[in-house]
Amino acid sequence: MGKWSRRGFISAGVIAAGGLLVGVAIRPGNRAAKLSDSGAANGEKLLHIWLKLDRNNIVTAIVPHSEMGQGVGTALAQMLADELDADWNLVKFEEAPATGEFANYSILKAMLPSGGSDLPGFVLPSINGALITTAQALDLQITGGSISVRSTGAFGMRIAGAAVKEMLRNAAAEAWRVPVNEVIARDSQLVHQSSGRVEPFATFIDAAAEMTPPASPQLKQSSEFKIMGHHVERHDIPSKVDGTATFALDVRLPDMLYATVRRAPTFGGGIKTLDDSQARAIKGVVDIIQLPSADVSRTLGSFSTADSIAVVAEGYWPAKQGLDNLKIDWHETENDSVSSDSIFQQFDRDISANVDRESDISEGNLDAAMAGAKQIIEADYRVPYLAHMCMEPLNATAEVKNGRCEIWVGCQNPLGFRQAVADALGFDIDNVTVHNCLMGGGFGRKSLADYAIQAALLAAQVGRPVQLIWTREEEVRQDFYRPAVQSRFRAALDEEGHLTAWENTYVDKHEPVEAPLIPYAVAARDIGHVSSPTHIPFGAWRSVAHSQHCFFTESFIDEVAAAAGQDPYEYRAARLAHRPRQLAVLQKVAEAADWGRPLAAGRGRGISLQQGFGSIVAQVVEVSITGGEVQVDRVVAAVDAGFAVSPDGLTAQIESGIVYGLTAALYGEITIENGAVKESNFNDYQMLRMSAMPKIETHIINSGNPMGGAGEPGTPPIAPALTNAIFNATGQRIRQLPIKNIDLQGLS
Repeated sequence: MGKWSRRGFISAGVIAAGGLLVGVAIRPGNRAAKLSDSGAANGEKLLHIWLKLDRNNIVTAIVPHSEMGQGVGTALAQMLADELDADWNLVKFEEAPATGEFANYSILKAMLPSGGSDLPGFVLPSINGALITTAQALDLQITGGSISVRSTGAFGMRIAGAAVKEMLRNAAAEAWRVPVNEVIARDSQLVHQSSGRVEPFATFIDAAAEMTPPASPQLKQSSEFKIMGHHVERHDIPSKVDGTATFALDVRLPDMLYATVRRAPTFGGGIKTLDDSQARAIKGVVDIIQLPSADVSRTLGSFSTADSIAVVAEGYWPAKQGLDNLKIDWHETENDSVSSDSIFQQFDRDISANVDRESDISEGNLDAAMAGAKQIIEADYRVPYLAHMCMEPLNATAEVKNGRCEIWVGCQNPLGFRQAVADALGFDIDNVTVHNCLMGGGFGRKSLADYAIQAALLAAQVGRPVQLIWTREEEVRQDFYRPAVQSRFRAALDEEGHLTAWENTYVDKHEPVEAPLIPYAVAARDIGHVSSPTHIPFGAWRSVAHSQHCFFTESFIDEVAAAAGQDPYEYRAARLAHRPRQLAVLQKVAEAADWGRPLAAGRGRGISLQQGFGSIVAQVVEVSITGGEVQVDRVVAAVDAGFAVSPDGLTAQIESGIVYGLTAALYGEITIENGAVKESNFNDYQMLRMSAMPKIETHIINSGNPMGGAGEPGTPPIAPALTNAIFNATGQRIRQLPIKNIDLQGLS
């Protein structure tokens, strides 16, 4: 990259198609040319990479995240508007274009200590420039990991709002010839109280646009917030209610064809012979295409295009009928005999062999603690593969002509998809345009570009726009699954039931690295993993490794408490004195759930705690067992996300995470038979029904710690709280999921 110097960065404005972009430190060069397509219109001016202002005084937050129901646009706009001191009724938001200029450097900035706020002011422009360049190189525009508020919001939106406010105040002070400290921003207006002057922000946008914005503007204290921390109406809800919202499935292009696709049932397989005569005879079928090999190295997952066969037709139904009438003989593979049973046998063998075990953490003298133990508790836990099961099936619409590709898709990484499609087509990235749409769920699945690549390859082949829609069966059987995991535990107790040692070995390390760690005080602990790879493709699933390991660790600590003859809440609390924040959340949920209140026969109560994505969540579950059937009656959650920017949104996300995790704990299971996935649709991959939905109560703690995530932390604690409740009701310990496979007859 050459030598970086202070002169190698600038903080200045650049003109962009009638609008103005300022406030971003960049390396030498002008970003204006590439910003021309996303420039401001209708008198708008870009006063920051994340902020536009128009002549009608409307503020638009430019949000570099995808909207898939989580309300990210509202929360981030709240953060920007509050620091700007804008009138919320004059604020809207839109998704950032999928171009490199809008790569989300705030995600990288969040990785710096205090987001770089402790660095000298003259260094920040250079740091920002380096982060922008890195974000562009990484195609970084991802939505996932509950990063939106705690990264983009904290280190992008708040700074943008505060910086533009300072610019506008300075512009007004200069125009009015008054000291800037006498100019107040309030409700999208600038006020000079002693003279009585009041003007809207829009009056000063031209003058403000000429200024260099501050890299580290003064941010508000939480006590000063007027929009953050308060309920505001979400701008994306009305269009979803009245049907005017545009999802990728709503896209219609002139002369558009439809397609659906099938891949080899055994991962890594391929087509041996194909008889498509019956399919071609179906009215409306236009073509049947075996997709060509393509460079898919940027899809962030194991994926081949050469094992896919697609039916292209004038409508989706003839395409689906054509697919059902294909006669395909698939190649045999070395994995054709693999089953779920053989996979777990492999896991058990590899854990037992303990070969090349890598340690996550090792403290104290484990061997001595085990040797001196009054009691040793041992247990193995396991969870199956899980699919994502988004409400909206995978789909993408592509048009390829004159050396260019346009693609309409709902995805979690528009910039990454743009590069992946360009690679697959052999195009320069500047010749690919991604139009990202609203999503009916994502949960990590829509961060992988396989379906978009397929649509682009088909459109290139037939020379007409193609809307590719996966069948639900294809979506279930060709997912990037949450990995199956087995985890083995040993714990040592002394004569008084104190936990003296904790040992844990599990298969395959996945993100985040801290997921298997426990917060509880113990003198000796050794947590590590062995490698045990399978041919099943895996990917991010809501809360990633936390969803497996929280079930393991919070179930096993419950076993330890039971072995010690102590209350599971009190046993946890006694080992959290060194973790006051975690202890406060645990105490809050126990208090809210009225822990210790006697329950009737056949009913039980369980508790769990997990920290992840910058937030701490504890949950209490109450169940009833009748005739061997589990009814989840009540879930109480306590969450400390530092500060709840959008309390209603945080509550909704915790509830959503609970529903998602509860579905998985009760029913979720992808079964491998003959190397392939057995399940196919909602008939054999069951979802939680409304009639089985428990009452959920969410209690928010604003602790003042750095802001944490909301979308993922609610999922991990639900499974162990549920199984611990079943143990409390029946005395039966559940060590593997889903619960549907457990015989509870005679235990109610």
